[in-house]
Amino acid sequence: MTISTSANESQISSIMIVGGGSAGWLTAGILAARYGQTMSVTLVESPDVKIIGVGEGTWPTMKGTLKEMGISETDFFRECDASFKHGAKFAKWVSGDEADYYYHPLMLPQDFTKTNLAPCWLKNNGDRSFSESVCFQEALCERALAPKTVTMPEYNSAANYAYHLNAGKFTKFLTRHCTSKLNVKHKLATISEVLKSEDGGIRYVKTTDGQELVADLFVDCTGMASLLLGKTLGVEFIDKNDSLFIDRALAAQKPYESEEEPILPYTVSTAQKAGWIWDIGLTSRRGIGHVYSSKHTSEAEAEKALSDYIGPVFKGLSVKKISIRSGHREIFWKHNCVAIGLSAGFLEPLEASALMLIEISAKFVRDQLPETRNTMPIIARRFNKTMTYHWERIIDFLKLHYVLSKRDDSDFWIDNRCPNTIPDSLAELLELWKYHTPYRQDFSHKEEVFPAASYQYVLYGMGFQTEVSNRHVESTDDAYRAAVAENERMVSKAVELLPDNRQLLQKINRFGMTAF
Repeated sequence: MTISTSANESQISSIMIVGGGSAGWLTAGILAARYGQTMSVTLVESPDVKIIGVGEGTWPTMKGTLKEMGISETDFFRECDASFKHGAKFAKWVSGDEADYYYHPLMLPQDFTKTNLAPCWLKNNGDRSFSESVCFQEALCERALAPKTVTMPEYNSAANYAYHLNAGKFTKFLTRHCTSKLNVKHKLATISEVLKSEDGGIRYVKTTDGQELVADLFVDCTGMASLLLGKTLGVEFIDKNDSLFIDRALAAQKPYESEEEPILPYTVSTAQKAGWIWDIGLTSRRGIGHVYSSKHTSEAEAEKALSDYIGPVFKGLSVKKISIRSGHREIFWKHNCVAIGLSAGFLEPLEASALMLIEISAKFVRDQLPETRNTMPIIARRFNKTMTYHWERIIDFLKLHYVLSKRDDSDFWIDNRCPNTIPDSLAELLELWKYHTPYRQDFSHKEEVFPAASYQYVLYGMGFQTEVSNRHVESTDDAYRAAVAENERMVSKAVELLPDNRQLLQKINRFGMTAF
């Protein structure tokens, strides 16, 4: 007796990623590292579409992603102009003065999983910043030290780190690795038409040369065009420019003045009158760009601010102009199509969340990949709920930086503090934190994209006032003093052990690291 199997009950055996760039190739690598030998993973991209190529900051999650894909960290550094990142330095965000800065490091405060040190710091801080008091990573940034030594194996370190990278070279590097090591099939073709099936999903994509490309699951990595999820399946875009005003960017690449110029192991974000300037040091050059609100300044004024920051060499540099529409799709997975990367949405690059969102989206698909079309709606609902939560929390965290500013030198900063531009969820937390410091119980998800520690670094880096009562001091003064003393010991040890960032990067490129 033969039992027939419906289309919905058939096993998922093929995945097609439509679109390349960082989103397409990171997704391909993450999926193929798990499924490349057991199912078909294909990436189709148009040779005519240019990538934006300015997403140069990552999170520490990228280390695990590269390692899971079987990538040599030495090769990654050599081929992607990569450098180390300890976190971010925010300059002129509070008052606009030259001495105004704070750090958001990539390490938790001392004993954070056991003790909340923030209440005691608020009562005892003196002249030391919160991050300087509770995290030794600020000291590494101030001295431009690397997070490891050349003898430490790949992906191992004395301090947690992320990367700065050349986005264009990174995409080419991933392309080679995925196609040669992970069995990803690569098709260069331009999509001319997307055909829907009877159930409303994607049946196949048709190329200009007549190919009809079929798959069980389609991943939309077509960038802001959102060709599959947006245009074909009609999923609406939710605009967030009412909260996040940044809608333009001017990007340039500045050569180092000499081979001795420090390569800063952190991203610098310097506030301007109508936005801010990023400064990212790679091994080969600095990526510098000005993101701004076109409602609060003109392109000419924004370019003048960027020119003043870069200096006289600006006249000889090529400047890329980018439009930004902050927001995300109403849902991210519909029928047999899931959007990852710019096709899902985009938020201004403050805190470098773009590549991280690609990673967590692709890993969710990898870990929850349905066995059959029958269970796909269940997975899709869970994915949509999780990713909507993450997008909303990122918006809250980005807006936090603007809300806490005391700058009143332009309408941009004043307008950012208007209550009707602040998400209700953030306003509620700020009210709560007037009386107790952020900690783990304030957040509902086990894996937050920005943990309570990140909120502490930004809140108290920007001078937020919490009225701490004795009943809310969760760590004793003795425990606080012990943690601060331990942090100072770690600073002394790290300064003695760790090399200059530029010097280590030169050694890695010359000698490599011990394989993981």
